[in-house]
Amino acid sequence: MKIIHVVGARPNFMKVAPVMDALHAKTGVSQVLVHTGQHYDANMSEIFFNQLGIPEPDMNLGVGSGSHAQQTAQIISSFESVVLKQKPDLVLVYGDVNSTVAAALVCSKLLVPVGHVEAGLRSFDRSMPEEINRLLTDQVADILFTPSADGNENLIKENIRPDKIHMVGNVMIDTLVRLIPQAVWPSEALDFNADNSYALVTLHRPSNVDDPESLISIITTLEKVSADLAVIFPIHPRTRARLTELGVKIRSNALQLVEPLGYLEFLALQRDATLVITDSGGVQEETTFLNVPCLTVRENTERPITVEMGTNILVGQDMGKLMAAVNQVVVGRPKKGQTPPLWDGQVGKRIADILA
Repeated sequence: MKIIHVVGARPNFMKVAPVMDALHAKTGVSQVLVHTGQHYDANMSEIFFNQLGIPEPDMNLGVGSGSHAQQTAQIISSFESVVLKQKPDLVLVYGDVNSTVAAALVCSKLLVPVGHVEAGLRSFDRSMPEEINRLLTDQVADILFTPSADGNENLIKENIRPDKIHMVGNVMIDTLVRLIPQAVWPSEALDFNADNSYALVTLHRPSNVDDPESLISIITTLEKVSADLAVIFPIHPRTRARLTELGVKIRSNALQLVEPLGYLEFLALQRDATLVITDSGGVQEETTFLNVPCLTVRENTERPITVEMGTNILVGQDMGKLMAAVNQVVVGRPKKGQTPPLWDGQVGKRIADILA
């Protein structure tokens, strides 16, 4: 059986690693890794391959930046020739990025079976490009691997045949479990150390960083947070560009902007944080597993299990609600959570067993 794995952005890399590793142990399976180049910055991509132990991609489509339509169209155009040449028995796509839906659409036209790892997640907010990617990918996929029971429920409601659906757990947690012993604090890049109490921040979604009023409000609030907790903010390139365009100056010495970090460094910061403020889906899951309070600057989440069972609280863009939630953590009353079922570090093996 020949399998092509398609990745394009950092969250994909954390999901593909355990699946490739588990399939490597199966006889009669050959694997091809295709990187679309959707994330093209070395700090956002190459360092992850090195730290996660993923082999060099067999192909890099070199798509780079562009609008959602441009990026998706370029991936479709480039990936079609790959499929025609490689003649895979199955293509595995991951998560909800443009690379995911583009590859799935190519395969559906060429009648090549598609497996979707992390299927069934829904925010029910179609203004998010990722939601459209999730919906379309699941409609054309032949095998759907879900991380939690809500994924199964969503797919059944969308008339996906139950025999296509397999609840396997959260594959990204496999990578976390494997690498947490190697997580290292990037002390040389920070003015703080692991003995300090601090909040870790990640922001990159357009609703937060592309709207000037929203971004300024968030930065102002983070400066207020830094009066009680040091704030470490590994800043996404797009977010830094927006701050520069707006001429925003950071006035608090306790709010430190740093360059994007490798997975091991960022994992160490999550593990040791007093709390995390984010708009990232993956961070919501990792903090739930690590039992670290997470405040999500979004009105909705496609990962509701992190709210229902985990440590995640949706604060939306209400900065008053964000400050109130921060204060609850500071005074020692954080939200407690538990690990969802099958988030056990064995998901890659379950996927490999199903495919074998």
